[in-house]
Order: sequence, then structure tokens, then C-alpha cells
Amino acid sequence: MPQLTLRLALLCLIGLAGCTGTVDATFDASGKAMPQVYRIQPGDIGRIQGRMLQAVNGLRAARGLGPLALNAELNAAAATHARDMSVQNRPWHFGSDGSSPLDRVARAGYAGGLRGELISETYETELETLAGWMERDDTRLILFDPDAREMGLGVHQEAPGKLWWAMVLGDGGAGIRAGYRSGFRQGLRARSRRCVRC
Repeated sequence: MPQLTLRLALLCLIGLAGCTGTVDATFDASGKAMPQVYRIQPGDIGRIQGRMLQAVNGLRAARGLGPLALNAELNAAAATHARDMSVQNRPWHFGSDGSSPLDRVARAGYAGGLRGELISETYETELETLAGWMERDDTRLILFDPDAREMGLGVHQEAPGKLWWAMVLGDGGAGIRAGYRSGFRQGLRARSRRCVRC
């Protein structure tokens, strides 16, 4: 029994050693813990994208859906929008130049069709952000879109620690259902006015 406990503890430590990013622990004058900031280092982005992909694919598999693959063009579109939301200081689906998610994936050179975009303004890790997206019906529908085949993830961190997340899903060139583009634009306008984690 003690060996089993030791092995489990060792496995936990090995798992934690693989984590990236750091959390700043600060305390106020009374000794109470202040909110923690999840710090992302420049070399962490690929690992963060991989962790998010693995988590999303695990959720999709539990629903009987096929896995997503990371796509470089979708990553670029998501990263561009994450930085742009920071510049605008608001989480919404339209760029400072008026671009929509459809425009951004086309500019990035993505040959497939857009299936959806998820955004967040937060201090949370990628997995906490994913958990927040899972709490909402509209964002969960995008994550569980059966026609999605590819994913891009972008994050921008401001100096004080605020994170701007953008995830873009594409169909991998499988085509877009009739009417999806216009319905998607209308849905974006409605969501962008009311939500922070959409």
C-alpha cells in the first residue's frame, strides 16, 4: 500500500512538472492571497495549443464526435484576433478594422470553411477558459460541431496578466452548409453585445 501511494505521488509530480506557465502568488498587507495571475512564457504557446487540443478532443470523443487537428492558418487567425481584442480592450468577434471571423480566416489563407469562433477575456488558464466555454450552450455547440475538423488557438497576454483567448474551428475544406455564413454573422452580432466569454 505505501508503495502504491508513493507511485501515485510520483506520477502526480511528473505530471505537474510538465505544466507550463507560472502563477504569481501575491499577498496584500493583511496576508490574504491576492488574485493569481497565470503567466505565459513565449515558448509555452505550442504546448498550450496542444493541451487545449487534447482537452477539446477528449470532450468531443465523450460525445462520439471525431477529433480536431491543429491548423497553422487557424492558429494565425486566432492569434491575430486575440491581440486585436487587447488593443480594442473588449472581447468581441469583430476586428478593429471591421473584420469578421470569416474575413480573418480567409486572410490567414485558410482554404476550409469557418465553423465558429470562441473568445474570452480572462485571467484564467486555457483549461479554465475551456471549462467556462463548456458552461454556455452557444459556445458548447461550437465545440461540439460535428462538421468541425480543425482548430486554431491564439492567446495574447497583457503586461498586468490579463489574457485574451480566441479559438477558431474550421471544416478542413469539407464545405459550409447552405445559409451558415449569414446565420453565423447574425449570431455573432447578437453574442458580441452581451457576453464576455463567448
